[in-house]
Amino acid sequence: MVHEPTTLVAGHVPHEGRGAAIRWKTAYIALVLIVGLTGGIGVGKSTVTQLLAERGAVTVDVDGLGRQVIAPGGGAVEEVVRRFGEEVRGSDGGIDRPALASIVFGDEENLAALNAISHPAINELLDAAVDEVLAVAEPAGLIVVFDMAVLVESTLGQDTRHPYEVVVTVEAPLTVRLDRLEGRGMNRDDATARIESQVTDDERRAVAQFVVGNGGDLAALEGVVDELWSQLVALNAERG
Repeated sequence: MVHEPTTLVAGHVPHEGRGAAIRWKTAYIALVLIVGLTGGIGVGKSTVTQLLAERGAVTVDVDGLGRQVIAPGGGAVEEVVRRFGEEVRGSDGGIDRPALASIVFGDEENLAALNAISHPAINELLDAAVDEVLAVAEPAGLIVVFDMAVLVESTLGQDTRHPYEVVVTVEAPLTVRLDRLEGRGMNRDDATARIESQVTDDERRAVAQFVVGNGGDLAALEGVVDELWSQLVALNAERG
C-alpha cells in the first residue's frame, strides 16, 4: 500500500520532496496506527502532540523516556556509568545530565556509545507503554503518537515489537524558530547552534508521509492538525 506524502501548512513552509511510502508492518494489531512525530527545536512539535491528544490520540513522550532511563533506578544508569565513569553519576544515584552532556556533545564516538546504551532501554519502555495502552483501550481505531525529537538519526521506535509506521514531521521557517527560542530565554547564537547540530528538514522529509508547516499562529495550527487528524483516522480505517 503506497500513499502520496501530504504537506499541511500553517504559515508558509516550502516542501518539494515526495516523502516516503507507507509499508505496514504490524498486521497483528492492524487496527492500531502508530505514528512517529518529529521535528527540530523550535518548530512546535510538542504543541502538535498536545493538539493530537486533544483529538483522541494516545501520546508517548519518547524524550521523557530518554530522561527516565538515566534517572535514579533507570535501566541505562549502570551501563552509562561503566562506559563514562563515576563522574557522570549524580548525587541522587541517577546520571548527572550536564556532566554527561559535557562528554558526549560534539563527540560522535561518545554520542554513539551513549545511544547504543540508552536507545535499547528506551525501546523497551516504548513497547511497555504500547502494551499498557492495548491492555486498557479498545484497539479498533486507536492512534498512538510517539513524540520524538530523534527519529531520522536513530532506531528509536523501530527496533521494537510495536514500531511506528507513519512519520509526521513538523517544520517552521528559521526566523520563526529563532524568535520562539529567544522567547524561551535562549541566546540567538546558541539557538542557531542547536538548530544546526540537528538533522535537516530535508532529511526528515525524506522519511515523512506528512509535513506540518507551523509558521503561523495557534489558530492556524489548530486547523492544520484537524486536517492531519482526519487523514490519520482515514488511513487507520483504510488499513483495517
